[in-house]
Amino acid sequence: MSNPILSDSNFEKAANNPGWAAPDAATRATPIDDGPTSPWVAAGDRMTVNGTLTATAVLFVILLFSATFGWNAIDDPADPFPALALAGIAVGFGCAIAMMFKPMLAKILGPLYAIAQGYVVGVVSRFYDERWNGIVIQAVGATLGVFLVMLFLYRTRIIKVTNKFRRVIIAATLGLMAFYLFSFVLSLFGADIGIFTSASAFGIAFSVFAAGLAAFNLMLDFDFIERGAEQGLPKGMEWVGAFGLLVTIVWLYLEMLRLLSKLQSR
Repeated sequence: MSNPILSDSNFEKAANNPGWAAPDAATRATPIDDGPTSPWVAAGDRMTVNGTLTATAVLFVILLFSATFGWNAIDDPADPFPALALAGIAVGFGCAIAMMFKPMLAKILGPLYAIAQGYVVGVVSRFYDERWNGIVIQAVGATLGVFLVMLFLYRTRIIKVTNKFRRVIIAATLGLMAFYLFSFVLSLFGADIGIFTSASAFGIAFSVFAAGLAAFNLMLDFDFIERGAEQGLPKGMEWVGAFGLLVTIVWLYLEMLRLLSKLQSR
C-alpha cells in the first residue's frame, strides 16, 4: 500500500488531533494569551523537510540491513520462497494498513515495516539476480533515476499536485492494490494470472503502467512532506512522511525488477 497512507484525512488529523500536542480544533477560535507568542506547536517540535529526510535515511538503513539477511537466506535459486519472507509480506502489509488509521505510531511501525519488507526485498532481489545476472543493479539505477526525475518535475512545478491529481492517483493506486490482492488470493487456489510474468506486449504495458503509477505516487509523498513542513505539523509526522516515501520507493523498485525481467525475457 502506498500513498493512501498520506491521505488528506491523516493530514487533517495531525493538524487537529490534540494527541499530536495541538489544542483541540474547537478551542482555536480564542487564542491563548500567555505572552508575546503562543504557537500551537513549538518551533522545535514542528515537522521539517530535513527532519523527514533524516527519518527516511534511518528507515532505509534498517531496510538495507534487513535486505542483506534476506539476500543471504537464498543458497540456491531452486529453493522455495522462504516462509519468513511470506511472514514479512504479511507484517509489512499490516503495518501499512495500521498506518492509515494510527499515523501517530509511525515511529514504531516505520522501523518494523523496514525490517519486514527489507527481508522480502532481499529475497526477491536474490531470486531475480540468480536468473538475470545484474538486473538488481539495473533496477536500483532505474529507481534512482525515476526518483530524481519526479523530484525535478515536482520542484519545478512542471507537474502540479492538485486535489484532483491526488484523488486520481490514490484511486488508481487502491484499484491496483485491490487487483494485486485478488490475484494473490486466486494464486492460493492454483490460478495463474500471466500478466505478472508474461513478456508479451500486454504484460510489459501493464508493468509500465504499474511502475508509472508508483512514480506518480512519489509526487504525493513530496507534496505531503512539503505541505506538512509549511503548515508546521507536529514533528511526529516526519515519520509518517518517511514511511510513505519508503513504501513508494520499495514498490517502485519491485515494479522495476518485474519490468526489466520481462524486457530481458523477450
